[in-house]
Amino acid sequence: MIITISGSHPPGAPVNHRLPRGGAGVITFTAAVLALTALPAGAAGPTRSASPGSAPAAKISVHNGETRPIYSRADAVTQTVDIETTVDSDRDGVRDRVRMRIMRPKETDTAGLKVPTILEASPYWAGTHDVPMHPVDIDDARKRGLAAPFRGLAEIFPGYYDNYFLPRGYAIANLDSIGTGGSTGCPTSGDRDEQAGAKAAVDWLNGRARGWAPDGSPAKASWSTGNVGMIGQSYNGTLPNMAAATGVEGLKAIVPIAGISSWYDYYRAGGGVVAPYTFQGEDLDILAKVVLTRKNPEVCAKVIEDIAATQDRETGDYGKVWAQRDYVGQARKVRAAVMVVHGLNDWNVKVKNSVQWWNALKQAGVPRKLWLHQANHATPFRWRVEEWLRQTHHWFDRYLYGIQNGIEREPRVDVEHPDGTWETARDWPVPGTRTVPLSLNAAPSGPSGQPGTLGLWPRPGGTQSFVDAGKTRTAEQLLVNEDQADPNRLAYLTGALPKPVRVNGIPSLSVQAALDGRSPYLTALLVDYGTDTRPTGARVNTSEQVCFGQSVEGDVGCTIRQTLRTETAPYKVITRGWLDVRNRHSFSRTEPIKPGKTYTFRWDLEPTDYVVKAGHRLGVILLSTDYDYTLRYPAGTEVGVRPGVSKILLPLARGGRESLQ
Repeated sequence: MIITISGSHPPGAPVNHRLPRGGAGVITFTAAVLALTALPAGAAGPTRSASPGSAPAAKISVHNGETRPIYSRADAVTQTVDIETTVDSDRDGVRDRVRMRIMRPKETDTAGLKVPTILEASPYWAGTHDVPMHPVDIDDARKRGLAAPFRGLAEIFPGYYDNYFLPRGYAIANLDSIGTGGSTGCPTSGDRDEQAGAKAAVDWLNGRARGWAPDGSPAKASWSTGNVGMIGQSYNGTLPNMAAATGVEGLKAIVPIAGISSWYDYYRAGGGVVAPYTFQGEDLDILAKVVLTRKNPEVCAKVIEDIAATQDRETGDYGKVWAQRDYVGQARKVRAAVMVVHGLNDWNVKVKNSVQWWNALKQAGVPRKLWLHQANHATPFRWRVEEWLRQTHHWFDRYLYGIQNGIEREPRVDVEHPDGTWETARDWPVPGTRTVPLSLNAAPSGPSGQPGTLGLWPRPGGTQSFVDAGKTRTAEQLLVNEDQADPNRLAYLTGALPKPVRVNGIPSLSVQAALDGRSPYLTALLVDYGTDTRPTGARVNTSEQVCFGQSVEGDVGCTIRQTLRTETAPYKVITRGWLDVRNRHSFSRTEPIKPGKTYTFRWDLEPTDYVVKAGHRLGVILLSTDYDYTLRYPAGTEVGVRPGVSKILLPLARGGRESLQ
């Protein structure tokens, strides 16, 4: 089956290259005359508008509040420019340059057309290297880490932006971030130098930075309106956050997909070393080596050595190296409207990165939207094609062209539930959400490790203990047989829920415990127990082809629709969280504990939005080493927990507490 989205062209379909002269429902639009409005009255938090600056007139076709495809992808012109930054990250005495490749309608050369730019900055355009990881098994420091998987070469203009947006009057640009591809400098995994590289591209598009063509001649963006949008996923989704956090003028809208807002929360958690899923042993220095694809990479050896020396894989403390890579505190500088997108099953870039960015933007009054979906580290483009294109299209039209399409008055939040349905809301967590404490209570009788209960009322008494399994068992192995005692974890369960319960927000724990041994970690998992078919986060292709944009040889404006992969299983980990107990007071300061002494430990789990069905049970599992995430100390650390006075605090949507009576 082939589905063609209105305004797109399936392979082989004729494209009308002629500019419209007007008519019913079609207008010729001058971008410079529009002003944008602030967020609607009554919106949560302070607001300010993100309005386009003064820009030369750009004639486009607008129908039903959106730009129409009147320009030819096949006739597009390309341009390469090396842009001067304000930094010298490779310490050679010369300012770094970043290379940008641009594709734009030919009318920008032949008819004086001026257009805004949609930019994707990336360290991956030139491919990556295999690099050994840091060891994570602390009892064998000689063990060589696994190599980072090869992440693949990219074509010059991959994806759909050129097929879909260029015909609608946009330039499309790809930028090699500092130290990668055709750029100079050194990759530094998200610090201020890399921020400056992304900012320089926006500056050049606004006439504020110098640029040169490959032949060395000066290059200017005479075709640019100066209005820029950024979009991308993962590292490519982090760079828009980085650029926006500089407050650069001209960056009007960004769509960060699974982007990092604080690199500490990518490689650390709760004061400890905690890896992104499937990248055990990776850190700032390893990633810099992975993407170091510039010419003469040896010039970056000392720069990367300095990163390795300051990232601190011993204590995991927050320090200067992490403060330089934290954009949350810079949210007040953001001038761009931000559409935040994240997968609720993403354990690579964890959901905290988007949620804390969302909250900071709210406090700063930045125009914003939020998508939370059920996939892992992915963009929802492939399984919600039509709505994704509608919203991102309107987002860029609104803030780069100033079209009054009402996107900022629509519900701010789109959330996908585990059953595949989508819900919209005006904010997130959803209005009416309340924090409900549930006590971790010991079983009325039986051994100290017998599974306990989760309840609204505390039942203090005694101590329950377990012994850390170290590297011998994974968390998933410790989740099974939840109704039985296990020497390597503690379990606390509700009864069967009489009604569905929606957990949305940031769960947290307060646990009184004593530790004796080498492992400094406490790990908690929130689990949905009950056999069901649930999304895993992975995707599978369907037989349906969706055509959304213009096609050229080797670049088809179509995609195969995907659906979320599901599995039937007796449980699902809703979320998890970690604490290095030496950082019980501050993530910036390590304070050793006294073996066997009881302390109160508080920590957050990763944000989530999850509906537990009626008839299922909620469970909290406490353990120490989390095999796939934490450093793995030798087994044997003894952990004693005081039930009754320990609790989990759950953010439950309206009516959730009643379901736990």
